[in-house]
Amino acid sequence: MKKILFPTDFSPAANNAFVYALKLANAINAEIITLHTYELPQLHMGGLPQTLKDVYDSIELENFEDFKDQIPILRDLAEKHNLGRVKISNVLKHGDLIWTIKKVAKDEKIDYIVMGTKGATGLKETFLGSNTGSVITDVDAFVFGVPENCEFTPIKNIVFTTRFREKDLEALKQVLKLAKAFDAKVHCLYIKTKKSDVKEVTIQDWKFLFKGEQVEFHTVESEQVKDSILNFVNSYQVDLLTMLNYKRGFFEELFKQSLTQKLAFHVQVPILAIHESKI
Repeated sequence: MKKILFPTDFSPAANNAFVYALKLANAINAEIITLHTYELPQLHMGGLPQTLKDVYDSIELENFEDFKDQIPILRDLAEKHNLGRVKISNVLKHGDLIWTIKKVAKDEKIDYIVMGTKGATGLKETFLGSNTGSVITDVDAFVFGVPENCEFTPIKNIVFTTRFREKDLEALKQVLKLAKAFDAKVHCLYIKTKKSDVKEVTIQDWKFLFKGEQVEFHTVESEQVKDSILNFVNSYQVDLLTMLNYKRGFFEELFKQSLTQKLAFHVQVPILAIHESKI
């Protein structure tokens, strides 16, 4: 059975993303591991005075009680969406969030990570800030980023951006597996710039290779790569944007651009970053 890791701060944005985790788990026959982390104050001194130990114990107890109170809310969400059958286990750990995500993902052999992208107490900084690259590039899993205003709708149209490289070919095969689980169509999108070196014969080879599959190929000539991707997402009523993670900066710039310019069509579409190790 596949495994989905769901880091949560129990904010509305995170709970919203949990619906995607549930739907994904149901589609691919996976279990969900929820992860909540907290950090203890860092003190540099010999020993631990009893009063400070009491403070630590109090913080741990408070987080445990909070965690225990929130678990039924997630279970209620599953029942509300008729997905109570999805297997869910819950993990509470203290420590740095990103480090903990990496460790749990490795130890549990996680296939997907589903994260809300604007949590109230840390996920915003974690997913949208400098740590985004750490999750996407360093964790051996597919990373599903769900914007806080993104309300789940059936996934029927998936965009996969490509440069027609060999790794893209393998990534597209992975996207097709996901698409079949949702009975969705894949739009393979190529943004052709003046520097593009893709030969037409390569494109035709891909079309022949995926003949009979639910894949449609699109070429858009533009020098504004990120804007063109976002415009395509809006025009084709896309439910999921998928990309092979070539480099960290692309994703960070994409998120920053969508937020600062408040592109409504983008903030309602989840993004799946495909780690190279998964292909």
